[in-house]
Parts: sequence; C-alpha cells; structure tokens
Amino acid sequence: MKAVVLAGGLGTRLRPYTYFLPKPMLPLGYKPLLGHIIDWLVSLKITNLVVCVGYLQKVIEEYFENGADFGAQISYSRSQKPLGTAGQLKHAEPFVDGSFLCVYGDSLYDFELKEVVKLHEKRGALATMVLMDYKTKMKYGFIDLGKDNSVLQWREKPEVSNLINVGCYIMEKEFLKYIPENKMYGMDVAFKNALSEGETICGIRPKGQVIDIGDKESYEKAVEAYDSEFGKIL
Repeated sequence: MKAVVLAGGLGTRLRPYTYFLPKPMLPLGYKPLLGHIIDWLVSLKITNLVVCVGYLQKVIEEYFENGADFGAQISYSRSQKPLGTAGQLKHAEPFVDGSFLCVYGDSLYDFELKEVVKLHEKRGALATMVLMDYKTKMKYGFIDLGKDNSVLQWREKPEVSNLINVGCYIMEKEFLKYIPENKMYGMDVAFKNALSEGETICGIRPKGQVIDIGDKESYEKAVEAYDSEFGKIL
C-alpha cells in the first residue's frame, strides 16, 4: 500500500517556530516530526510514500531527498499555494491508484493498521478513518431549560467525551472526486460530500495512540514527554 503524507500546511498555530521551519520539520528528539512518521510507516512495511509539500518545501525535500536513507521511496507532490488538507490530497491524485493510506504530517502515530484495513475491505468502504477517544472539561457550566423556561439542571463545567478523527485514513482513489482541483479545501467538507452521496464511510478505534502536534502547547508537551522517556512517548 502507498501512503500519502500531508505536509504542506503553513503551521500558523505554531508560530514563531514555523517561520523558518515547516511544521513537520520541527524537532522531536534527534529527528523531525516527519522523520518519526516515516519510521512508523516503514515499520508497517509501507515504504512507497508521497509527501505533499508546499510551505518551505525545500527544507523537507533537502532533508529526506528520495527517502533511501530512511528505508523508503519518496516522491513529492508540490503545491505553490495553501490548499488545506483535502486540497493537498487532491493535488497528489496523479501519484495514487486503488487503495492508499493518507496521514497528516503533524501527528505521531503508534498503532497497527491491520484491523483498519480489514474493516475497510470487509465493508467495501470508500474511506475508513482512524478514531481515538477524547474528553475535555468545559470552561463554563451548562444550564438545562424546560419548555416553560424552568431551570431543570445546572451542570457545572461538565466533562464531555466522544471519538475524534486523528488524520489517518484508508482511502480509495475514487474518494478524490469529492474534492475540487486547485482549491483550498478541508477534509471534513470532502467527507461530508461523500456522505451526502450515500458513500460507505467507516471509522474504527484501533489499539494504540496518536499524539497531535497542533499548536505550541501540544508540541511543547510532546517534547517534554519525549525527553522524560528518553525517546519513548507514552
């Protein structure tokens, strides 16, 4: 299976770190974030990679080159303007055929794909997304009102939980028809387009973990965890 890695974003939430480095090249231990992602893919025996680049793309290309030093074969899909997650993927359409893996270039993944692929194939899905548990405590209390405006309940800063998308998908190439060409486009909109047409979209929560490096706080926590565990993030 080929993998497409989306690594062309501007990384605005991580400024000033990303003024001179694209987000996937921020260091974590002795290698950049993207290096950890490539290591994970290679460990799964996925070595044929397409890396979508845009912002500061030369930094990525000069570091990884053709991927030979990292046990992979890397091709580059180059965009000259920001395209969003789905827009980057659409730009890589000439590189993919049949089923492929798509991952974001700013998260750390640590799980097996076998059960994800098994579900995808069993259901004949157009796309299958990897999900993880998430919970957070609300900043404010919730007040529940009845139809007559009577206060029924005061829930002070409740904790809410659900499954969230972590930016890892098994997809069929046909999914790309729901993404317009050369346009800024979010992955959520592409999935909504597919669902509105009755396509089979599946989700699964595999055993393992994902660490999202979405902003400065999450990046600094990941660095701290990496340092405290001498390279093993728990």
